[in-house]
Amino acid sequence: MNFYYDLHLHSCLSPCGSEDMTPANLAAMCALAGLDIVALTDHNTAGNCAAFCRAAQERGLLALAGIEVCTREDVHVVCLFPTPRLAEAFDQLLSQHLFPLANDPALFGRQLYMDEGDLVLGEDTRLLIGHTDLALEELPHLAGLYGGVAFPAHIDRDAFSLLGVLGLWDPSLPFPVAEVSRQCPPGFSVRPDLKDVRLIVNSDAHYLDQVWSAEYSMDLPERSAEAVLRWLRRG
Repeated sequence: MNFYYDLHLHSCLSPCGSEDMTPANLAAMCALAGLDIVALTDHNTAGNCAAFCRAAQERGLLALAGIEVCTREDVHVVCLFPTPRLAEAFDQLLSQHLFPLANDPALFGRQLYMDEGDLVLGEDTRLLIGHTDLALEELPHLAGLYGGVAFPAHIDRDAFSLLGVLGLWDPSLPFPVAEVSRQCPPGFSVRPDLKDVRLIVNSDAHYLDQVWSAEYSMDLPERSAEAVLRWLRRG
């Protein structure tokens, strides 16, 4: 069965995300877009994942809990997990590796924790878009300890991307897939170093109008978090 997906979305907990990106608003927009499977991947935190998963379920969507981790090399890596509880456990580990910088709401925006009914529960005062001291090659193993999968984000971009930092795809890195943006240049996927890399496309939406209509799909035997993770692990 084919299911339309977007596995890289941000909420109002990401400082560069709009405050309109509440868990409920985001889930509603995904449903309106015709998506079947979605994932919340805020910067270096899973704090709004449980609320988003509940809001998505209420609207008939399957939602995965995730985190977009910034490595010590300034590479963004999306980590997805089977349940919000496991994502939150990984979050606890990650918080020990996030550099202790304070957020400036006037500059970066507020970082809001919300429930599935759009009630503000609190505000994170850490700078969540900072980088961690975790190495790029560590993340697949660390995510796997919590049942998760990791893949490098938007590798076609110059900033915060694996290719932007390393220049070439390193086949020794244990990533089963890689993400490109919707604006990926024509011919990018035929680069010689990417000939054995399976590419997926996600929106990386930070604003409601960046949630696109259903376009990219995955073939799964069932609509479940484990089926999605198996599909990603196949590489």
